[in-house]
Amino acid sequence: MGTLYIVATPIGHLRDITLRALEILKSVDLIAAEDTRHSKRLLDFYGIHTPCIAYHEHNEVRQAKALLKDLKLEGKNIALISDAGTPLMSDPGYILVREAKQLNMRVVPIPGPCAAIAALCASGVSTHKFVFEGFLSPRAHQRQKELRALTLEPRTLVFYESCHRILNSLKDMVTIFGAHRQAALIRELTKIHETIVLDTLEKLLEKTEHEEEAQKGEFVVVVEGCHSRQTKAEEGKRIVRILLEQVSLKDAVMLASQITGVKKNHLYSYALHCQSEQLFVDGP
Repeated sequence: MGTLYIVATPIGHLRDITLRALEILKSVDLIAAEDTRHSKRLLDFYGIHTPCIAYHEHNEVRQAKALLKDLKLEGKNIALISDAGTPLMSDPGYILVREAKQLNMRVVPIPGPCAAIAALCASGVSTHKFVFEGFLSPRAHQRQKELRALTLEPRTLVFYESCHRILNSLKDMVTIFGAHRQAALIRELTKIHETIVLDTLEKLLEKTEHEEEAQKGEFVVVVEGCHSRQTKAEEGKRIVRILLEQVSLKDAVMLASQITGVKKNHLYSYALHCQSEQLFVDGP
């Protein structure tokens, strides 16, 4: 049987690729690329003429079967690459790798660039423990629900986001995580307009709203985890959101204050905001 190579490619700068990755891409029988047109620029830059086929989220199931046949019956060696960075990190490939492993095929990782790790290392936010969340839902209601579930997460949070949703995602983070939570906004990693800004979520939102250029490109958002000093206040807010579904605003604030020990005046303005924005619906 052939070997399936999981090959990391540059996330922006074309020279951010390992010598081993180039050797594999030149030597395999076939390259499965997320977007062959996008990958052609990289392959042409390094003079790689290996046959290339499309393997993306819309044809993943069908194409996986064909690739597994090539690996098993034809003995072909195949390299899987994504548009940028390490395959399977918020990109297609899981189905192919899982099926290949179940068939006892050889799957070899060729490590290299990964936007999440690169952003985390340069963010200024703790790297001791972290959680990779990938892309949040494009739907506002679901996105807010996903963020609420992470309110008390003590580990650093790493998100991917597109230029089309960065403002809305930052607004939701300010509302749910709090305006003063530290975070880093990383844009266009390894490219000409690379920017890495560490500040509070509120300040990051303000800067992004007021600068049109700051809304362009691809983003990684690295958010500080919930500290022990924040836990009681965040728990009070969580309880307020839940209680607002059942009782009046005044009672919700009073009960949440009694349960957590957080002062009522700290919870009251938050409860008003939740009620106006209906953030109490489907609370965690």
